[in-house]
Amino acid sequence: MAVTADTWFTPLTPLAFLERSAEVFPDKEAIVYGERRLTYREFAAEATRVAHALRACGVGPGDRVAYLLPNIPEMLIAHFAVPLAGAVLVAINTRLAAAEIRYILEHSGAKVLVVDAALHGSVPPGVDLAEIVTVLDPASGASPDPGVGGISYGELLARGDDRPLPWTVDDERGTISINYTSGTTGRPKGVMYHHRGAYLNSLAEIVHSRHTPESRYLWTLPMFHCNGWCTPWAVTAIGGTHVCLRAIDAAEIWRLIDAERVTHFNGAPTVLVAITNHEGAHPLTREIVVTTAGAPPSPTVIRRISELGARLTHVYGLTETYGPYTVCEPQEGWLTLDVAARSKEMSRQGVGMIVTDGVRVVDEQMRDVPRDGVTMGEVVMRGNNVMSGYFNDPAATENAFRGGWFHSGDLGVWHPDGYIQLRDRAKDIIISGGENISTIEVESAIDSHPAVLEVAVVGIPDEKWGERPKAYVVLRKDSSAGVEELLEHVRGQIAKYKVPDVIEFVPELPKTSTGKIQKFQLRERDWRGRESRIHG
Repeated sequence: MAVTADTWFTPLTPLAFLERSAEVFPDKEAIVYGERRLTYREFAAEATRVAHALRACGVGPGDRVAYLLPNIPEMLIAHFAVPLAGAVLVAINTRLAAAEIRYILEHSGAKVLVVDAALHGSVPPGVDLAEIVTVLDPASGASPDPGVGGISYGELLARGDDRPLPWTVDDERGTISINYTSGTTGRPKGVMYHHRGAYLNSLAEIVHSRHTPESRYLWTLPMFHCNGWCTPWAVTAIGGTHVCLRAIDAAEIWRLIDAERVTHFNGAPTVLVAITNHEGAHPLTREIVVTTAGAPPSPTVIRRISELGARLTHVYGLTETYGPYTVCEPQEGWLTLDVAARSKEMSRQGVGMIVTDGVRVVDEQMRDVPRDGVTMGEVVMRGNNVMSGYFNDPAATENAFRGGWFHSGDLGVWHPDGYIQLRDRAKDIIISGGENISTIEVESAIDSHPAVLEVAVVGIPDEKWGERPKAYVVLRKDSSAGVEELLEHVRGQIAKYKVPDVIEFVPELPKTSTGKIQKFQLRERDWRGRESRIHG
């Protein structure tokens, strides 16, 4: 046989990460969950057994296997077991209603559903599934609902065996997972990730979040969200330790940070707000790398997490980009800036991560906008870590990639140093008397007041201007600040026409399970029965 370059070509897949770590670190602690501890040898063995068991349930190459689990070991194992069986993982948002879960199961054509007993109430009846598998987690205190039927996770494992399976794939562009978007503007779309993209984005996570074999990663980010930003594969690749966390609880997070010697965790800015403002918050005895995304973090949030001794890495991306796509790479010169100025630089979305094809900000004709930090355009991306398309939706796929680049729907500016900065989602921008008002800019101005815990700004109807800004504010518990005090503060931060006409104090803001503020719920309160001029 003639030797060619293709002879030595190996398709990329994250499966290779667990194979390597099981060989290199067989006795190392891979997964921690309460008293439960799994080594890398045990991690790989259970993934293999589950893969065989899924095949015994009738799962074949390319079939979809749905998981409805919190951040427990079985969810982590699924990221390897399902593709090891040749199938496609569909990780479902645990906070969805039964009707939404039904749609995802039916649209994806899932053959098997693995579900936590505590989530039995969300399992829709009558869905055509070959098998329903229930995970009984003692930490939840939940008992299975007999009406759901199916088998236990233990029974699933009994269907498997320990025969070795190849940690390889024939086609690196084959689909490894399908992640469904939130669907706030219509039916959720199934975003397809391929093995190559998951492999490369995992390596980028290792580089930009500074993971090492000593990493002890706390799972504050849902694994169902963009496959946990590819972190299940990334931490495994480097041989770190996964510290599982069933639910977000600030007190438990601080306990685990200390007891489990946590070195890394990820989360949206709202999660960081909860952690930094908890009564148990304290200066860290060692540096922890905190990677944040999901919404632009305000300079205030950046300053608070940094003051505790954490090293903040700010990334930006979407479900369609495997999670993080850009990173705000810190520059040496920023160290000489005061805290406020440095935090402002760090709040930008930055530049393309190391495995990307870069990021652009373009006008409607797909021309780059000037790099002046002022001219607004849409953020577009392309490359290995952009989805291969929407599952069974060619029309939406074609629209998303018009002009050969993926259109994010996010509006931003391009700075002279090449860093991008979001100004808003296209649907969130406020158009007031022909002027564009960035809700992010207004929120940052309000959030800089020491009395403010959280804030969300939306456009409300105005007969003269079309729209005007309104702020929903959650105050700190010990605060007695009033509306006029906040308005006076904001007037010193931004132009007069950007200052909100209304500030409403609320006990909490509506959020997704990943901590993103659901502005559409706030807008609906004021636009109900009116013709909305909000985009999207």
